[in-house]
Amino acid sequence: MPGGGAVTAAVDYGQSLMEAALAHDVPGVVGECGGCLACATCHVYVDPEWAAKCGAAGEFEDAMLDLAEERRETSRLSCQIEVHPDLDGLVLEVPEA
Repeated sequence: MPGGGAVTAAVDYGQSLMEAALAHDVPGVVGECGGCLACATCHVYVDPEWAAKCGAAGEFEDAMLDLAEERRETSRLSCQIEVHPDLDGLVLEVPEA
């Protein structure tokens, strides 16, 4: 979370991380396009220990991430990560606005 705060949330399997972040009012996650892969306002950094479980960004997500500020190796669009049991305990960081 911007500013170093933390949010812990129970999230339903099958929803995107963006949907979960919006439902829990996570600052810095806007989701302007509603998860249609048309913006980068749900950009997050996946903790390196969790990157493999989240999977790699697809071609279109990778292109959209090129528009995100301060892209890192573990940058992802949270709308493209579906919550599943292997992600229990997932750690993300939201870039500073």
